[in-house]
Amino acid sequence: MIRTLSNFFTAIMQRWLPDAFIFAILLTLIVFLAGVFGEGQSASQMAHFWGEGIWNLLVFSMQVTISLVTGSVLAQTTAVKRILRALATLARNPSQAILLMTVISLICGWISWAFGLIASALMAREIARHVKGVHYPLLVAAAYSGMVIWHAGLSGSIPLKIAVSDGDVLSKLMNETIPLSATIFSWQVLLISALVLVTLPVVFRMMMPPPEETREVDPVQLGEVEAVDIRINTPSDRVEHSRWPTLLLGLLGAYYLIEFFFEGGSVGLNTLNLIFLVSGLLLHRSTTSYLSAVNEAVKGLSGIVLQFPLYAGIMGMMANSGLAASVSAWFIAISTPDTFNLFTFISAGVVNFFVPSGGGQWAVQAPIVIPAAQSLGIPVNQAAMAIAFGDAWSNMVQPFWALPLLGIARLGIRDIMGYCTVALLWTGLVFGLAMVFIF
Repeated sequence: MIRTLSNFFTAIMQRWLPDAFIFAILLTLIVFLAGVFGEGQSASQMAHFWGEGIWNLLVFSMQVTISLVTGSVLAQTTAVKRILRALATLARNPSQAILLMTVISLICGWISWAFGLIASALMAREIARHVKGVHYPLLVAAAYSGMVIWHAGLSGSIPLKIAVSDGDVLSKLMNETIPLSATIFSWQVLLISALVLVTLPVVFRMMMPPPEETREVDPVQLGEVEAVDIRINTPSDRVEHSRWPTLLLGLLGAYYLIEFFFEGGSVGLNTLNLIFLVSGLLLHRSTTSYLSAVNEAVKGLSGIVLQFPLYAGIMGMMANSGLAASVSAWFIAISTPDTFNLFTFISAGVVNFFVPSGGGQWAVQAPIVIPAAQSLGIPVNQAAMAIAFGDAWSNMVQPFWALPLLGIARLGIRDIMGYCTVALLWTGLVFGLAMVFIF
């Protein structure tokens, strides 16, 4: 049954799903027209919303770009290769490879969405090299599955925002905060996360194609950096092939990080990027080796450079035209106390297609969802986590977050989307039942 579904969706995606760049353009047109005909905005106003929003993700785009490059560069070091290889050897056949990859992805995604994306992509590459006969597109889809649970984890932007009083939407609406013990560390959220961790690897295992349909990875496709030909003819050559420049810079960064954490600093995307950068500088044996790895890593950046600005424009139109608020309001209007969390979850999944940012989605939906939850007697922590789960859930078929991982894996969105659709259906069933019977 599961394999039949995966074959069905894979065939549809391969035939009908356009390139991720075209998909972003289509979403732009859909939102533009919906704003004009659904919200009564003029074409000029929608164009203004798009133009005002298109550069709003520049900082985030650069952060993700650096994550991809520094993570890939770090993976090219001898020390990290050994670690990845040791983990990969835990899988002795294709079935174990898929199970292992899904479990690693979910655990890493729960720890941190950024770390999970990069670490899972690198792990998929190493498993593909080590395990013969594993279907590479399914393996990469399994590597992406951690994004379905990230918002219930340690980097979940909504739980972290509402846990502190820093001008967040919730503190303005209620003048109070909600501790993490009531969100990501509550027994309900931990139980839901555990259900996904136990069942989703089995679902991916059941999607494995027969040997005759298996598509193994081509080593050339992975773009492994070749050994650098060292020729020292001049003093500048001696410096470039010396370890001292990168070692000194890495030690400077390491000193800062030690001081930063000693003073109580927390891990964010910028800190994670600096850890990747410093580790790569310390572990590569020369400047030439480091730059060669960088040159190879940047080949996977085209999706981020082209598409993140488009999604920023989409988010601008959704938020400023009132579309995102209207979607949330419609689901809430048909809700009852028994169905409120379920419909909030579904509405968040829909909004996430057009506003693929946990923090941005919270800013749009919270002013509508929280007062409605209070009026129906729904605990606010449950309403907030319903949005969080919905945001994470539809990531399975939202190309935005897959772009960094696909850049490292060197695959296209069509290669994995059929399998991700099955994962969407299964986790949607788990989350949906949880919204009704656990929350």
